[in-house]
This record gives sequence, C-alpha cells and structure tokens, in this order.
Amino acid sequence: MEIKGTRYTKLQRWVRFYMCLVAFLSMGHLTGFAQPPLKLYTVKNGKMCITLGKLINESSLDSFIAQYDLQDLALKEFIQKGFRDSLEKLGWTVEMDTKLGIVITKPLFSVENIKDPVGRILFAEKQPESGDIFPAVSSKVVYGYNRFRNKHPFAVNDSNVTFFLRGFINAGKVMLAGSFNNWAPDSLAMTRTDSGWIAQVKLGPGKYWYKFIADGNWMVDNDNRLSENDGRGNTNSVFYKTNVVFALNNNSNAKKVYLSGSFNNWKHDELLMNKTATGWELFLYLADGTYTYRFAADGRWFADPANPDKFPNEYGEFNSVIRLGKPYLFYLDGYTHAQNVILTGSFNGWRKDELFMKKTGNGWELPYTLGPGNYEYYFIIDGKLEAKQANPDSANGSGNTRNFYFVIDPNYTFHLSRYENAKTVYLAGDFNQWSPNTFAMKKAEGQWILPVHLSPGKHTYKFVVDGQWITDPDNKQWEQNEYDTGNSVIWISNK
Repeated sequence: MEIKGTRYTKLQRWVRFYMCLVAFLSMGHLTGFAQPPLKLYTVKNGKMCITLGKLINESSLDSFIAQYDLQDLALKEFIQKGFRDSLEKLGWTVEMDTKLGIVITKPLFSVENIKDPVGRILFAEKQPESGDIFPAVSSKVVYGYNRFRNKHPFAVNDSNVTFFLRGFINAGKVMLAGSFNNWAPDSLAMTRTDSGWIAQVKLGPGKYWYKFIADGNWMVDNDNRLSENDGRGNTNSVFYKTNVVFALNNNSNAKKVYLSGSFNNWKHDELLMNKTATGWELFLYLADGTYTYRFAADGRWFADPANPDKFPNEYGEFNSVIRLGKPYLFYLDGYTHAQNVILTGSFNGWRKDELFMKKTGNGWELPYTLGPGNYEYYFIIDGKLEAKQANPDSANGSGNTRNFYFVIDPNYTFHLSRYENAKTVYLAGDFNQWSPNTFAMKKAEGQWILPVHLSPGKHTYKFVVDGQWITDPDNKQWEQNEYDTGNSVIWISNK
C-alpha cells in the first residue's frame, strides 16, 4: 500500500469519519450495546480512532479523558482553541476538524515495517471486550463511594444487591443491564413494586456500571449522582459494592464530619460522612492495600479514637491505619547495629517518616498489606538511603544501583528471545513509570523472562538491552511515541 500524501479532500475526511462510526457501531453490535453514540474511542483495523463532538460538555469530556488516560493529548485545547501540537507530537493525525466535531487517529504499525513509513501495513484487528473495559476490581480503582438522591442507597444483604428504579409504574417491562452481565439487555428482568422496580444481583466488592431499560429505552439512574462515560459514547451510572464502614461515635454536635486519607490523596472536603443516631459513618469501597486516614469534625483533625492501629505522620501526631488483604513481609538482613530502619516505597508515596521496621536477631522486618501490583522500595538506615545495592531479584546478581522491586499476583509474563548474549535486560512500561533499570529480567532457557501484574486494558512497553531501548521483536503491535521510536502494545483481558 502506498501513501502519496498527508492532505485529504473533504470527501476523504467524511469517508474516514464514516469508517470510525461504522467501527463503533459494529463493535456495539458485537458486545450487546444498544445505546446512542455521543463520543467514542475505538481500536479496529489497526488504528485507534477518537471521535468527539465539539458540543460535548466539560464534565463528559473530563470523564472521557480520565477513562482512557488521554491527559497528554490536550484534547480540551484542541477542541476549544484548535491547538494540535500535543496530538501530532504523540503521533496522532487529525482526520477531520469541523464545527460539529473532530476525528483523530493513530495507527498500530507492524514492527517489521517500522523503518518504512511509506509502506506501513495496518493490521492487528484488536478490540477489547466489555469485561476488559469494565473490570470490577482494578489497580486503577483505589476507592469509591455511592451518592444517591431522592432514594436510599441500594439495599445490600451479604453479596446480594437490590437495584431500585424509582417510578415508571406504567412501564410494561423494565430490564437491568450492566458490566456484571456483559450489558445483556434481556437477561435481568426487574420486578414491579408499589414505588418502582427492583432486581437482585450478586456482586463482590468493586466498581460496577449499569443502566435501566424501560420498554426498550436505555436510561441512566437519574437518582444516582455518579455517572461516567465509557469511551464508547455511553454515559452509565456507577455503583460501588462497598467493603468498609468508617464509623465515628460521638461528635454528634458537629455540623460536618469528613473522612480523608491516603486513598483519596488527603482531599479534605470530598468524603462527607453521614450522621447517625450515635455519631457518623461512611460506607466505602477500598481496593486491597494499606491506607492511612483521619477525621475532620468542623475543621478539627484527629485520628480514629476507636482504631489502635496507627502510623506516625510529619506533624508529630498519628494517622489511623486500615489494612485489606494479605500482608507482605519486608525484610533486611544485617545492619543489627543500626538504631532505626525506615521502609519507603511506591506503595506509601515514598514517605520517609512512616514505616519504622522492627529489629530481629538477624536484621529488620515489617509486615505490610498490599494488593496485586508492581512495587518499588528502598530502606533508610540511620538517615542514609540504602537503595544502591544489588536487588535480590536482579538478573545474574548484577548489582546495578536501583530501587528494589517485587510483584504481587503476577498475571502476565514478558518474554524476550534473540538476545542470549546480552548482559542485562530490563523491562520498562506504563506499569512501572518507564523505569529503565528497575525491573530486571532473568535469563532462562535461552530467553529473558519477567512475570508482572497488569491491570485489564491496554499497556505500552519496551525492553532495555545493555542500555539500548528496543520494541518487542515478537510483538507486531506497536504505536508511535513522542520520540518517534515506537512502543510495543499489548491488551490484557479481564478473564
């Protein structure tokens, strides 16, 4: 296929716009979506395609950008002011820009043709499934809470959640569809009550998207304040199956009490607690891990008086601690003559005043609860950083200076062949902040391997072989980056 230029006629622009719409509608047909497209992000026929109407409101655009991590594209500036530098720098092409909307695309190229920009072949018809876009538990979802109006939150009895649609008494049939049933429009019939419709669904803790279908008409839950755009043109209601209750007894005279913690980056006025007969409470979903928190009653901050588990903070006070999941044992051999050893890592924001380790007969240790993921850490021994030593997981014991790392619940193994004589190979990607010398791969049976944990969805990565960055020679899916050197691309299923 030969490309003779980059300018397009008006007809060609509309043809490409139509192709994006056809790809979206085809995808929706395959996954059971029957909702009208407003804005969309598709991956089909070797291209990523974003179609947006210029009349989109700011909150919907923010939700769309957050859903697909598109902050670097500066879409707001492009839609509002026509600035396209960020788009083009990251390899996107503006296929259409009219008063009504825009279409931008970015190809997934074949690695074999990376040096041949004229003869690039588009391929890899890869479309993520519904379950990959709507995982109930993901490393990208740390916390969540429900916000309803005009009705109480959905009743929960163990794992059974009773979804409730208020009103619509005259409807002939109402169905419930969501991420929990692959958006099937005819599998969950709701039962009529004197005030609306109900349906029970068994759910585990996590985040779920849903809609009601009344006599064939899809609709969001107007009594639910939480909604998100899924990137396919649909705005869906959001429900969190919570697993933690934060309770504060007393302080009944306070006008407002807020919960704040490391899980929400200590936002002081986001999590307003509900008043009860004995104090205050708030139901929250938290992913597995260790979190610190405090209460704020009418502006007065304090730790949870009913929770004895506390960590020191930078103000010479204490933060309360909550742990979900299984503990991971950090240990450091030796240094028995040290006065104190502090653990710090990506899991606690690299704080240097919080995790004091306990001395043992042979060194130091500290149990710390974490969920699935990839983590980095180092030790501070009597005020001195001790990251510059051999990582126990390093390949061939190379002893390169870098942070320690470890992986909990690995679900994908990277392989690199053809480099049997390399001295060091590292894995870098969006899952470890593109660190070039942290995730050391190990040589086994003539190839380099490394198991990691990846959240469902799209990931980009490269290998660093003896200091040289390369794309994956065994993966034909890649996309251009800001350095014009390309990144390999994989999609992780939620199965």
